[in-house]
Amino acid sequence: MAARLLPDAAVRALGRWWKTNAAAYADRTPGAHSVRYTPGRWAQITPWPEALAPTSAGGDAAVSRAEVASVVADALQREAFKEALVATYVWGKGKRGTPGGSGPATLHKILAHDGLDATLAAAVTALREHGAPQAYAALQGQVPGLGPAFFTKFLYFTGLALEPVHGVRPLILDRVLARRLRQIAAAVGRERGHDADGSIAAWVWSDGNWTPHRYRVYLSFMHAATDQLAAHEGWPSGATPDLLECALFTTRWETSG
Repeated sequence: MAARLLPDAAVRALGRWWKTNAAAYADRTPGAHSVRYTPGRWAQITPWPEALAPTSAGGDAAVSRAEVASVVADALQREAFKEALVATYVWGKGKRGTPGGSGPATLHKILAHDGLDATLAAAVTALREHGAPQAYAALQGQVPGLGPAFFTKFLYFTGLALEPVHGVRPLILDRVLARRLRQIAAAVGRERGHDADGSIAAWVWSDGNWTPHRYRVYLSFMHAATDQLAAHEGWPSGATPDLLECALFTTRWETSG
């Protein structure tokens, strides 16, 4: 993947995505990417960021990446690490959930974990002083219920808030994005004759529990793929790697196309 990067079918699909979404993301970042959530579902959650709709409000509300980034920046200035986590978690979960209570119930348990503030603070320090993979390692396995799909959202928004960070900024990595990477890796493997059945790609890009090394590989790939896309007319020059992350999350393609 490091040599081949995005297959042609993916490049074409991403070009179509940009043509459809160019007006929404005119600044070439995904800051306008909004998620709808139901504030009333989160009534048990404290601390609740003031910039989010009050949990007493009826109906749904929306919050964009740019708005979450602003909440996180303000919270980090006050060392209100739990508040920053709440904002990123609510954005990440949106209206999704399960009958078992995934979402507010899980977040409530996470917030009750002893040492959560210290763990989040250590990750912020690691990001500022050492880099995204080290910050990832500082969070992995530390808090029951807080897995990579959600703590990379915390790292992503923290990376937007911090100035500067060491090395490349963090990006979100969840199951959907891992499956996109698996699809890309399988296509490249077939093309090169090294992974005819995609089994290696499936092992490397599993659905979860990625190592800090795998996260480092992911970040390296995404930054290189952003540079690759910049050479094509169908993708905006100067676009940020998180725009590619946003596009990959919502884009499907046939690798044989």
